[in-house]
Amino acid sequence: MEQVYSQLEALGKSERRVAMATLIGTRGATPKKEGAKMWVGADGQVRGSVTIGGCVDAKVIAEAETVLSAGAARRLSMALGDEDAWEIGLSCGGTVELLVEPLDLEGALVRMYRRIAGEIEQGRAACLVRSLRDPAQSLLLLQGGESEGTLGTPELDRAAREIAFARGASRSETIAGEEAFFELHTPRPHLVLVGAGHISMPLVPLARTLGFRTTVIDARPRFANRERFPEVDEIKVGIASEIIGQIRLVPSTAVVLTVHDYKVEVPVLKAALASSAGYVGMLGNKRRGKAVLEMLREQGLSEEQLARVHVPLGLDIGAQSAAEIALSALGQIIAERGRGRE
Repeated sequence: MEQVYSQLEALGKSERRVAMATLIGTRGATPKKEGAKMWVGADGQVRGSVTIGGCVDAKVIAEAETVLSAGAARRLSMALGDEDAWEIGLSCGGTVELLVEPLDLEGALVRMYRRIAGEIEQGRAACLVRSLRDPAQSLLLLQGGESEGTLGTPELDRAAREIAFARGASRSETIAGEEAFFELHTPRPHLVLVGAGHISMPLVPLARTLGFRTTVIDARPRFANRERFPEVDEIKVGIASEIIGQIRLVPSTAVVLTVHDYKVEVPVLKAALASSAGYVGMLGNKRRGKAVLEMLREQGLSEEQLARVHVPLGLDIGAQSAAEIALSALGQIIAERGRGRE
């Protein structure tokens, strides 16, 4: 999901009147998922896209200008014809449904987006539920249980709370007899690699391709450097057990150990298992993994905590090379993340 508030903040510096188009439904082949957004300023400035360019975006811009003039939201359905589909790289067309609305940059909705940005920064998800009968009615639901706003009735608010985070994706739903759009915002996943050896090197670019923020930790500067990891977001050189305690390990964090040193593995795993990290994995064979888990057990970790450690890490795809191991590890991380959304 795009970081909506950062876009609105940028627009607010140059625009006073903005229309926002949100993709609220798709059928057939479409290039973007529900939740994609486009913003159109009164001066014609455009940010974002509800397809990936082409005729449909041009039509949406025209509709946004109409909405700005009229001052009222509109709900639209547009077909991607064969020409549109070919233009944006699809073999055949689908249909997109959109909510186009004027946006008050100092109003309640933008304040909710500001709050969402703060939640994302803290590693927590948030769900903004919009009434499609009356888009002025919005309910913000935070992962910790807090909420702001209303869909109009306690019954609708209660129904929205029950399913807000259940599907793991933005989508339209019918609740208590009314249509609503659930706009899910989740933190960017974070891959923390403990060990800057040859296995970690292909993990970084592959993880970044998949949308992860990446951090490499190692005490050896000759390994943990930009020459070996030109694409990594962050390199931390030092004692891993100390550094791991300085990183916010949240459900969107995956901690992967690629070292072969008990003095590093045991304290790092202990710290990771005391956190809410969504994935903890360790490179090594079953025998080594069993030995490390026994050391952690002796230090008082519960069986429930130990069961969170994936060792050997990765999906069983017969991986041999460093790149294949990287692929299997990220495949397992994504699979675990998907199970957590069910």
